[in-house]
Amino acid sequence: MTASELDAWEYELKGRGITPGLSAVAELARELGDPQEKVPVIHIAGTNAKGSVLAYISTVLKEAGYRTGRFFSPSLSEDRESIQIGLKPVSKKDYAAGMERIKEADERIRERGFRGVSFFEALTVLAYLSFAEKGCDLAVVECGMGGLADATNIVSAPLVTVITPVAADHQAFLGKSLKEIAGNKAGIIKPGAVCVTSCEQEPEVYAALAEKAESCGTELIVADTPVRLKGGIRKQSFDLGERKGLKISLAGLHQSKNAALAVKALDEAAKKGFVISDGALRRGLEKTEWYGRFSVLKSRPYLIADGAHNPAGARSLAESLERYFPEEKFIFIIGVLKDKAYEEMLDIWCPLAEYIICITPPENSRALQAMELAEEAAARGVNVTTADSVEEGLEEALLLSGGQKHIIACGSLSWLEKLRREVLKNGR
Repeated sequence: MTASELDAWEYELKGRGITPGLSAVAELARELGDPQEKVPVIHIAGTNAKGSVLAYISTVLKEAGYRTGRFFSPSLSEDRESIQIGLKPVSKKDYAAGMERIKEADERIRERGFRGVSFFEALTVLAYLSFAEKGCDLAVVECGMGGLADATNIVSAPLVTVITPVAADHQAFLGKSLKEIAGNKAGIIKPGAVCVTSCEQEPEVYAALAEKAESCGTELIVADTPVRLKGGIRKQSFDLGERKGLKISLAGLHQSKNAALAVKALDEAAKKGFVISDGALRRGLEKTEWYGRFSVLKSRPYLIADGAHNPAGARSLAESLERYFPEEKFIFIIGVLKDKAYEEMLDIWCPLAEYIICITPPENSRALQAMELAEEAAARGVNVTTADSVEEGLEEALLLSGGQKHIIACGSLSWLEKLRREVLKNGR
């Protein structure tokens, strides 16, 4: 498949939109030999922290010597970067060849009366196919949205399932209440696979997960709560049960709890044969990187990128800012998608803002226009302006900062990679 043919195929796939149900994606996987059943899978669902937990688990497994695949979405740059083996994206050559096989299989199932698969469904099957054919010992797979009807849920017998903190998001697809959303996320829980969940779930979420686990005849395990948390933006340490002085490099108050959830999932994987030494666990946790989660792009003053895109994420970001920089005000660069609860997010961030610069996330049909976001922010009594691009937003923020005020870029992951490239390009 040539580059132009690949572009045309991806364009067609992305134009198909989202259709509920797993029948088409399951049929596509069967057409390609059910690769999802050939590699043990740690399956992750939840609202926030899925990426961070995936990063901790996969990095530790790599340190332990396992050939590890991982799949997550969205990617921050190229689509192929969502599929990684040994923490590295599949090659352009392998991605194109795999997509050609997906295209041929899609044509065959459509001839049998199935609908054509969506882009995410195609990407999911390609991920499972890549893990199987590249000889991965196991794979860590993140749900795209929800759980029950998510394309990744075609795996019938996961090794371990993980549910990160559940909050209100994607209500149009997952349900209006927290209980309904949790029930959808719980769709990944399967007989024979222990489910590990966060120590900070809401009571109605935990009840929904426990109900599903009981119906599957499996166990729901709550991760330990980290204690003796120390450190700051660059490094953190904490104790977890009998493990003392675990260290992580990801910033944010919530990251110790994300790491704790990953450790519990790894402990359950160890019971099924994937043994990890204490040294590999410690090295993996400390080496874990995951951009867009309270990521420091520069210091003196700080420029922090955080992909908080719902009220729960907004609160986590605000709590971290208040902990690390008590009683300070910040320059915010905010770009959001129009289907998110941005009004509530502004309610959380505006009290912390000296100034807000609103941008329109580029190249995204779901982007909220900067002017509309600015009007909402201005109504909350904060100083606000708009910028025509990510680059212009960064320039304005640096000017307003005056080398004194910290800059916080947030609202959606979709534009934060562009921000990072701009910072690196200019050596800021």
